[in-house]
Amino acid sequence: MTVQTGTQSMERGAQLLVHVVEEDEAPTVGELAQLAGLPKSTTSRLVGALERQGLVQRDPARGTIKPGPVLLRYARKETSGLDLVELAGGALERLAHVSGETANLGVATPSAVEMLDQRDSRHIVGSTNWVGQRVPHHGSVIGKVFLADGALPMPEGTLERLAPRTITNLAGLRRDLERTRVRGYATAVDELEPGLWAVAAPVRDAGGTVIAALSVSGPTVRLHDGLLDELGRLVRDEASTLSTRIGYDHPKRGAA
Repeated sequence: MTVQTGTQSMERGAQLLVHVVEEDEAPTVGELAQLAGLPKSTTSRLVGALERQGLVQRDPARGTIKPGPVLLRYARKETSGLDLVELAGGALERLAHVSGETANLGVATPSAVEMLDQRDSRHIVGSTNWVGQRVPHHGSVIGKVFLADGALPMPEGTLERLAPRTITNLAGLRRDLERTRVRGYATAVDELEPGLWAVAAPVRDAGGTVIAALSVSGPTVRLHDGLLDELGRLVRDEASTLSTRIGYDHPKRGAA
């Protein structure tokens, strides 16, 4: 009976962990209980065990459950064994210093974009901790980088489902992704949320595959003509340098 009970707890805990990782929006304990078909008290106890092991973490402000530091550290590891977050540290420092805004390193999963590391803005307005947060592909410039490069699975109808409110039609979204491919960086204004702009560029591995993206973001109160293109080129250059450090051969494969 003890073995069966222990196995059952492991299976339930694993089931909850899968829901935390795969849900588009971070769930609460109550929502996890509904998804798993478990009593809320049982779910809370299992979430506590997962949290103690670093597999999940609670957002005290929203009461939601997100992937924990152990999973985030795993996501940071590049397939070659290099620590992508460590390698990107210098680029993030330079981007935050030059721009004065928030610089991020992010990756895309099949369901969302996840932020792995950040350097904060020097300003109070616009300072947000994005690390560990998950945002939709279409609203994030990092998601646009992956979509434009074809680095995400794109079943038929995907773009139609992703078309955001700020891009009025599918053709507009396709043009936006084409501009991203041509320029080597993505831009967004008031797409993820009103009052926020961002730029991002792809980071490639030795084989040329987009594995991450660097981004800079800030509030529209500090957005002026030419800033997005100026910072877009800066982010693109830093992403290109980081790609070279990882092993990407630009002369053979062309510009990033």
